[in-house]
Amino acid sequence: MSKDNEKYLGVEHMGDIKLFSINQDTVEELIGSAVTIEKSLQTLIEKHLDAFLGVRFLASEYSTGKTHAGRIDTLGLDENNCPVIIEYKRSMNENVINQGLFYLDWLLDHKGEFTLLVLETFGKDVSDNIDWSSPRLLCIAGSFTKYDSHAVQQINRNIELYQYKKYGDSLFMLDLVNATTAQGNEHIELDSSVGKKGGKSKTASELLDKANTDLTDLFEHLRSFMLALGDDVQMKTLKHYFAFKRIKNFACVEVIPGKQKLLAYLKVNPDEIALEEGFSRDVRNIGHYGTGDLEVTIQNEEDMEKAKKLIVRSYDLS
Repeated sequence: MSKDNEKYLGVEHMGDIKLFSINQDTVEELIGSAVTIEKSLQTLIEKHLDAFLGVRFLASEYSTGKTHAGRIDTLGLDENNCPVIIEYKRSMNENVINQGLFYLDWLLDHKGEFTLLVLETFGKDVSDNIDWSSPRLLCIAGSFTKYDSHAVQQINRNIELYQYKKYGDSLFMLDLVNATTAQGNEHIELDSSVGKKGGKSKTASELLDKANTDLTDLFEHLRSFMLALGDDVQMKTLKHYFAFKRIKNFACVEVIPGKQKLLAYLKVNPDEIALEEGFSRDVRNIGHYGTGDLEVTIQNEEDMEKAKKLIVRSYDLS
């Protein structure tokens, strides 16, 4: 079947994904398989971890030592520099969520060990900027029960459940079926970081609290718009910015109270749009918090309306 004649169409149906091969006048449903997670699948995901999940690979089967007597399936660092633990559910009766929570608590008690691993793998610049405000647990399985989905809603941690299916030898699907965001700061570190002049730089939450009513209203408008783009949108409050993501970030927002503006960093190619001075600029070679090559400045409702088209574009590409 040639690439020119073959297209694939995904249809959501009662919580499931159906995949069809369309060839001229015929339509054939491709049957996905997801019985067990074999080592070869874990290896595939780890090899392409950034492409699949926006996570940089750190280690496989990482030992937690004799005291805890366990091995973390996959350890990584996401695009927001937050630690990530990935656990794979290999059988129906395996309680992968509880196992992952055990390792997440271990991680929070061994920050020094994790930081050293990041230092050895990615260097000092990355290890100095690990963001412990939102460590994540990702569970991957062929399927989850309704009890799994209910359980994660009751747990105050950043947990994401991904269902996978394989279609033949060439198609692989990851579906985010459930996600929860930790509330409060019992296990979340949001300490201020030291600025260049030795002072303390405020966190994203503190800057939002400091903003006046007009800027707060503008942020709420932006937040509501992005959360309404789809049921898969999550908002993460990080140390320096607010991240809006599906599986990967599609927008990172900084609040700048002193200049009465919001800065949104989007995953849009600056070469593909007409840049507008004072509103949009190419930041591929300019250091900034968050992810995205296009910076958009929002100071009023007019800017907001212009920004919405670019935000939708970034969302569709994420």
